[in-house]
Amino acid sequence: MGLFERYLSLWVALCIVAGVVLGNLAPALFVAVAQLEFAHVNLVVALFIWVMIYPMMVQIDFSAIKDVGKKPKGLLLTLVINWLIKPFTMALLGWFFFRVLMADWVDPQSATEYIAGMILLGVAPCTAMVFVWSQLTKGDPNYTLVQVSVNDLIMIFAFAPIAAFLLGVSDIEVPWETLLLSVVLYVVLPLLAGAWTRRQLEKQGDTERLNRFLQTLKPWSVLGLLATVVLLFGFQAKTIISQPETIGLIAIPLLVQTYGIFVIAYAAAYWLRLPHNVAAPACMIGTSNFFELAVAVAISLFGLHSGAALATVVGVLVEVPVMLSLVAIANRTAHWFDRAEA
Repeated sequence: MGLFERYLSLWVALCIVAGVVLGNLAPALFVAVAQLEFAHVNLVVALFIWVMIYPMMVQIDFSAIKDVGKKPKGLLLTLVINWLIKPFTMALLGWFFFRVLMADWVDPQSATEYIAGMILLGVAPCTAMVFVWSQLTKGDPNYTLVQVSVNDLIMIFAFAPIAAFLLGVSDIEVPWETLLLSVVLYVVLPLLAGAWTRRQLEKQGDTERLNRFLQTLKPWSVLGLLATVVLLFGFQAKTIISQPETIGLIAIPLLVQTYGIFVIAYAAAYWLRLPHNVAAPACMIGTSNFFELAVAVAISLFGLHSGAALATVVGVLVEVPVMLSLVAIANRTAHWFDRAEA
């Protein structure tokens, strides 16, 4: 785990501070950037999102899907958590916290946008950082690759319908054209570009060449994330200064969701008698989020200054330290899984 990944939460926190300070010192700059839009897509943010996502997609080896039939229970656990449990619990928690528990502290419009941001996080299962969590828990790298590859293919078809359904149930108007455009722009096209790039690099069977390319891209992915955070918090600067408690209010249900999903997934993995090198990565995939996609879609659907965009960025701040704590829990309980797989 590199320096940037290990201290990602610190870098994100510093970028939040930088964004808020710059947003108050140079508001005209952020107004100018916000106006660079086409078809509800901010061009500057879209560029940074692509810088983040593209290196992740190059890592995905879809030829690994041929091994999907090997040890199917771990893959089944990942898919059930990601697509049948996690999006719905996130929507339920968002509604419960912002419509019931915190209803007196948050105005209805902001509550609606925070719920929307949480839903988008819940419907966007993790892609790239899973490889980091898998490595830290001594997971089976080949099996993790299969899980991520299958999950990304499903995301192409499942993200938009589930997001639209949950947003609609939450009384949030869903512009289908913008939602589908976001899926194409931030999932389909990066996947295709990543697959094409990987194929070109592997043509001569030189895996070292691919590894060198990925190492070159990795810093740009993190820089894209941090630049996006600066922009988002610059756009939200005045709101944050006047309502600093907002970050904490959004973080609470996200923390409950993350730890709750891990408990459900880890208990299911134990019940299924999965080996630890399959169980731990499966739970990490189900617990963490593809926050880059959630941020991009929130901006496209609700705007740069929206509470939905803010909620997805708070997800970035919360995720890294929480996931590191879950890695520690998984490693300390590895002996629980010292049983023959059923």
